[in-house]
Amino acid sequence: MAPENTPLTTEIVLSDETSGAPPCVLVFNANDPSGAGGLSADLLAAASVGAHALPVVTGAYMRDTAEIFDHIAFDDDAVAEQARSVLEDIRVQIIKVGFCGNPDNLSVIAEISTDYADVPVIAYMPNLSWWEDEKIDAYLDAFRELILPQTTVLVGNHNTLWRWLLPDWSNEKSPSPRDIARAAAEVGVPYVLVTGINHPDQHIENALATAHTVMVSERFERFDAMFSGAGDTLSITLAAVLAAGTDLELATREALNYLDQSLNSGFRPGMGHIVPDRMFWAEEDDEGQEGDATDALPATAEDFSLPRHETKH
Repeated sequence: MAPENTPLTTEIVLSDETSGAPPCVLVFNANDPSGAGGLSADLLAAASVGAHALPVVTGAYMRDTAEIFDHIAFDDDAVAEQARSVLEDIRVQIIKVGFCGNPDNLSVIAEISTDYADVPVIAYMPNLSWWEDEKIDAYLDAFRELILPQTTVLVGNHNTLWRWLLPDWSNEKSPSPRDIARAAAEVGVPYVLVTGINHPDQHIENALATAHTVMVSERFERFDAMFSGAGDTLSITLAAVLAAGTDLELATREALNYLDQSLNSGFRPGMGHIVPDRMFWAEEDDEGQEGDATDALPATAEDFSLPRHETKH
């Protein structure tokens, strides 16, 4: 199946009116009061790599850093009004779809995406095992029917996408990224970023695939820790870097590298899981903390500049 979405191998050129301004990403996601994922992750990661997030609240999690207890979805009219108000005012380069709470909200988002068909959609499917089975099934069915046909890049964990897109998989060997991409292509998704593919050498593989080939394959050393918010961090970073005009393969590599460094610098704000540090590049080095003979000299503009990181645009 040939991709019907806007190609991501060409630059996205800003209009004269917005030249010099950061690219804008419209984000549909739930609020996460723990700051681990959801809109909290979207806002911070997007800003960290140089994009401006336009957050549309689809609902709110009841959770801490260890687990999700419940979720309350916003009314679909409220979701629609938020999105259309900002779309009538601001030019959007990319749309990111996170967790949206119920099929009604997914229907609204699908309608909006149709109206802005030239804007690529990055869709993230989180692990929904914390939810009730009936709600999971209804949500996944609606996402498949309404969102996937308009999705440019689908992002998700290997096990999550496998169980969802290939429920009848019977091979003793787990499905490859191409197997998952082929299943996604059947409903119109041209690209799939599959994360968390386990390897026996204590490494994790992440792969960008189509139904025909693996475009990007990156391996990272497995962290001996549990994280919350990694998927939202990766998907919004990919959306933000693409919005800046980077081609898909390079944007994927940058987003994966950014996530790896965010996890490597992660912190535990509570008693639960570790939260990615999405501002890792802004931390002072040891020399800056310890100080030296230059402490007595007048401060200059350079003293207050942030250290440059190659994924920051």
